[in-house]
Amino acid sequence: MRRYWTNACKGCPLKDRCTTGYERRVSRWEHEHLVEASNARRRGPAAPMRVRRSTVEHPFGTIKAWMGQSHFLTRGLKSVSTEMALNVLAYNIKRMISLMGIGGLMRAIPG
Repeated sequence: MRRYWTNACKGCPLKDRCTTGYERRVSRWEHEHLVEASNARRRGPAAPMRVRRSTVEHPFGTIKAWMGQSHFLTRGLKSVSTEMALNVLAYNIKRMISLMGIGGLMRAIPG
């Protein structure tokens, strides 16, 4: 920890709300700049949570709404995995139809 002392806070109009002392003390970890850089990356426009929210959360919420906000209809890991895979496949097909149309999707499928 590093401590910084200053007497510059004597003329501050908000001094009564901050401290009763004559000086202002600020404690700061010597590697605080690393924490601040990490927070800046996390809160920036290309932050991982922002990207995830726009790419993953919406489809997951849509699929959950389709399922009726309830539990899976099957039991067991293999069955639940299959049920979820079918829901994801249906979402992807529906999304492709809305983007490309039926004709475009049929032309894109080989065979």
